[in-house]
Order: sequence, then C-alpha cells, then structure tokens
Amino acid sequence: MTELVLLRHGESLWNAEHRYQGQQGTGLSARGRQQAKDAAEYLRSYPIDAVVASDLQRVTETLQPYLDSRDHVDVRVDRRWREIDVGSWGGRTFTDVYAEEPDVVEAFARGEDVARGGGETFRQLRARVWKAAQDITEFQCVLVVTHGGPIRVAAASALSLPAGGEMALDPPGNCSLTVLRLGGLTSYNVPTGTDR
Repeated sequence: MTELVLLRHGESLWNAEHRYQGQQGTGLSARGRQQAKDAAEYLRSYPIDAVVASDLQRVTETLQPYLDSRDHVDVRVDRRWREIDVGSWGGRTFTDVYAEEPDVVEAFARGEDVARGGGETFRQLRARVWKAAQDITEFQCVLVVTHGGPIRVAAASALSLPAGGEMALDPPGNCSLTVLRLGGLTSYNVPTGTDR
C-alpha cells in the first residue's frame, strides 16, 4: 500500500504577517527557508520513490532543498494539492477580515463549512484532495509537499472522520510531516526541525 508523506511548506512571508493566503501568497521567509533545509535533512531517512507538489511558490521553495540533496527523483506538480481557495480573503490580515466580516469568521470558528471570501468550502477541498491522494498508487512512498488545509482534510479522510471532522485536527505546523496510507493515518503534524 502506498504511503504518503505529507510535508507542509515552510513559513511564508504572509504566514509571518498573519495574512490569509489560500491560493495566493508569497515565497518563504528566512525562517521558512531554514525550516525547508531542516525538513530536507530529516527526510533523508525516508525511502521516497516520487514527489508530488502543489504549484504554489511557497511549496516550490520548500521542496528545493530536498531536491538539491537527491540525485534524481520523479516530481509531479498537481494543482489539486493547492491550499483551499479563500477568495477575497487572500492577502488580508486576520484582524482586517474579522473587523469586516465577524459573522463569517465566527461561523467558521464554530465549525461551519463556509466558503471564506467566496472561495471553497472544506467539503470541496476534501473531495479534490482525496481524489488526488487516490491517484498516487504506483509508488511505495511518495513525498507530497503541500499546505495545511490539504493535510488536514487528507488526514480526516484517512481516519474516516465525517464531513467537518478536519476541524478537530490542529492545523499542521510549517514543515511538519503527516504520514498516511489511503486506509489510515500513520502520524500527524510531526516537527522536522528544531524550530517549533
């Protein structure tokens, strides 16, 4: 059975500024670049056969140190592993969004599956990510470099949690690992470096 090693990207500039990113955003901060180097070192012990990655800049920059440490690895870019689309909230600070749309922010905090900023719901994200996960079956161990939202919904799917169950899982830390098989979860949100 294929094992998926899900790596969340390193800290981005917008993470550091407490901005919603979604499918927008920036590259890595200096801290994020160090996290990516630490993760690449940590991953050296994994028998990775292939890499699948989101196409967003913060993921590409996170993946580079790992690729630099390998002679050759099959890399596939798959847009289905992108972060949830937060629509008009992208680039806005958490504080600004809350000041302008407190009802929506509070509904989301209560666990309601709202399309933040007119983007996607978690139900929509979960459907696209789980389909992407099911399409990776020809390898033994695949590194998937992605975002917090896709990791949460993939873990919830692997655990057979009901719709909305991903909200019970803490958001994955930057450059943490979550390991799963399509039939279950192996580990969740494991730090890969000293920066926690």
